[in-house]
Amino acid sequence: MFRSRSIGVHLLKGLGAFVLIGLALYLSAYQQAYVFVTPVLFIGAFLLFRGCPMCWLVGLFETIANRKARNLDAKFPAEN
Repeated sequence: MFRSRSIGVHLLKGLGAFVLIGLALYLSAYQQAYVFVTPVLFIGAFLLFRGCPMCWLVGLFETIANRKARNLDAKFPAEN
């Protein structure tokens, strides 16, 4: 449900979300003029994470498990 097509894409989404969170924290702490931009950045991070950071982490584990399952299926095809 949470997994991506590849591990690289999933990691890039996580990196983008962490950058948005860092930027939002920086702007809210040091640049008071941009205080109204921070909710938009947090919403963008939430969308990239597909929920909370824990949801992203679960998705990463599912992506890795799916990749390993595909590799095992390629090595040992099912015999019917």
